Amino acid sequence: MTDQQLPSYFLTFEGIDGAGKSSHIGAVRDHFVAQGRSVVVTREPGGTPLAEALRHLVLHDSMDPLTEALLVFAARRDHLLHVITPALARGDVVICDRFTDSTFAYQGFGREFPLAVLEQLEQWVQADLQPDLTLWFDLRPEIASVRLAGARQPDRFESEQLAFFGRVRAGYVARSQKYPARFVRIDGEGEKHEIWQRIDTVLAHLAIDHHT
Repeated sequence: MTDQQLPSYFLTFEGIDGAGKSSHIGAVRDHFVAQGRSVVVTREPGGTPLAEALRHLVLHDSMDPLTEALLVFAARRDHLLHVITPALARGDVVICDRFTDSTFAYQGFGREFPLAVLEQLEQWVQADLQPDLTLWFDLRPEIASVRLAGARQPDRFESEQLAFFGRVRAGYVARSQKYPARFVRIDGEGEKHEIWQRIDTVLAHLAIDHHT
């Protein structure tokens, strides 16, 4: 079977800041490349010049929660139009560091912004598009905070208090309960190689499912 005949696949990485998700994206990309797949690795907010400009505003400029949500979804719209949707149409594997689950976790639960408004924006911007698989790196906020300490100059989100990240984590729990078929919880505690073993097990099951 050629790469063109394989179905597209949309995989997202989620978790609170400091959960360690980004450090495993390269290995997951290599996993799919080794299978002969064409892989697009991207991120949110971001992925296009316009979306990256909006990302900078969201991460560094003071704004109210509605403005923040609108900018995140505006960035997502451009990202979908110019990167994600074309890649999926080609049959690529798309690996995205954060997607709409982050919006519900951070803006919805973290900022306590009305979920109904986010749901309406979600429908307008992406219709029924959802990831095929979401790897949720779950980590207690206290541990994530220690990992982040001194790593770099914190942005607006990384500067938040533990209570904020506690709400964000609750948002991920809620999303995992709403979409249990695509969410896989990865325990973010432990050494990097131990966490990779957990991810590798998930990917191995994907390969089994693909061939059955």
